[in-house]
Amino acid sequence: MSRIADTDQAYRKIPDPERPHDRLTPMVLLQRIFRFAPSPNGELHLGHAYSAMTNRHLADSCGGKMLLRMEDIDTARCSSAFEDAIKSDLRWIGVSWNDEIRRQSEHFDSYAEALERLRREGFVYPAAMSRREIRETVDKAEAAGKHWQRDPDGQPVYPGVERTWSTPRRKHLIGSARAFNWRLDVGKAMSALSAPVQWAEDGLGPDGETGTIIADPLRWGDVIVARSDVPTSYHLSVVVDDALQGVSDVIRGQDLFHATSIHRLLQELLGLPAPRYRHHALLLAADGRKLSKSNRDMSLHGLRRSGASADSVLNTIRNHPKTASNDPLSGPGQT
Repeated sequence: MSRIADTDQAYRKIPDPERPHDRLTPMVLLQRIFRFAPSPNGELHLGHAYSAMTNRHLADSCGGKMLLRMEDIDTARCSSAFEDAIKSDLRWIGVSWNDEIRRQSEHFDSYAEALERLRREGFVYPAAMSRREIRETVDKAEAAGKHWQRDPDGQPVYPGVERTWSTPRRKHLIGSARAFNWRLDVGKAMSALSAPVQWAEDGLGPDGETGTIIADPLRWGDVIVARSDVPTSYHLSVVVDDALQGVSDVIRGQDLFHATSIHRLLQELLGLPAPRYRHHALLLAADGRKLSKSNRDMSLHGLRRSGASADSVLNTIRNHPKTASNDPLSGPGQT
């Protein structure tokens, strides 16, 4: 039987008395499962510590589990050395995890299966435009006075040139030596659904969004869900992993709030359960920048070397101006 089809068996459900009328989450797991899922391509920084500690705290507050997952599909940039450093840093700040670590690089077959399902249904198409070609297309259109839609990250949406290609032309691209991506035909996917896509938000979006959120995948255009050489992308692997691991609660930063629209759409297309979502505030550097691995901003490794204690890390997080008063680490646990 399909690995994807088996995911419902991980969800042994009972009614949730706190949400008896919520169509999105009418049931909860007998044991709630959280996860912290860093990419081992650099050192953890203070923002990662905040997310990991929040997941661990909420899991403990409800008698649940917290899983550790390594999102290492970018095998060229990720390494076992960074994974070891992540595990060491988490132990240093007192964050433990349950069960074996899941490494995405070991599960490409699961993502390939999900991709094949999307392909059979006609929800994805091969697209080979390079970044340069995309930029030239957008520049030409805007020079002619046309408005070009930007996604929530501020990038131009994909032109969708190959969306209307014939089957023979698509097969020719797939069989050629040219690299290409598999893009989700978001418009077609949305048209195939019988009801609007939405999710239950227990945290806050960048503009204070909370409660039942109506997803808007069209804002992203036709996103990449896989490449010709790697059968997945962040969007596809994260929804497959969450389902296969029985994740009931996704706790992550507000920078991924809008990406949830794509994740919920993929869950609907693949028949996967919808977790509860809780997006938390992002910790920023002193100059207002988002913390970054590439800049080694407030890295846990650097803090350790400077003589900081794990308790001082927690206090820094609690006192950070971007840590909202309703975040778990600033007060009693909220589940």
